[in-house]
Amino acid sequence: MTARPDLGTPQLASPDLLRSVFRRHAAGVAVITAADGERPVGFTATSLTSVSAEPPVVSFGIGVGASSWPAVSRSDHVGVHILGEHQRELAGTFATTGADRFGAPTRWRNGPEGVPVLDDVLAWLVCRVVARVPAGDHRIVLAEVVLGDPSGAGSPLLYHQGRFNGLRD
Repeated sequence: MTARPDLGTPQLASPDLLRSVFRRHAAGVAVITAADGERPVGFTATSLTSVSAEPPVVSFGIGVGASSWPAVSRSDHVGVHILGEHQRELAGTFATTGADRFGAPTRWRNGPEGVPVLDDVLAWLVCRVVARVPAGDHRIVLAEVVLGDPSGAGSPLLYHQGRFNGLRD
């Protein structure tokens, strides 16, 4: 590989390279929830993608070593919550290993299909899981939208350079 002055010095593919590049990519912040019997589980995701409009399908990635993976691997339905910039603390809680994610101050309720639904989010969906596709140390979950509510107020929360940020003009 030869370096070009306008491109910097290329690096060989590695987990560190991927992390470094994606720290520069601003992404919306979502929380994915599922029920594990009577116990709710959830995690912060920046990999949420709209896949199809007809039928309405979304996708997200989850590591197979994540504490929420066993529940997501068995769940028929998941909740998808779009966080607002007023929810930095909530995003951090759901991103922290070992945190009591559904304890105070998190506000939530049991929603349709038994899915935990978070309060005060910009929007939420309940989705039926249609596939779990292996992708290295992760699974890509494809889920068809069953119902939802897009009526929350505020601006979206973003993840950029390893921090949760609000949207700036």
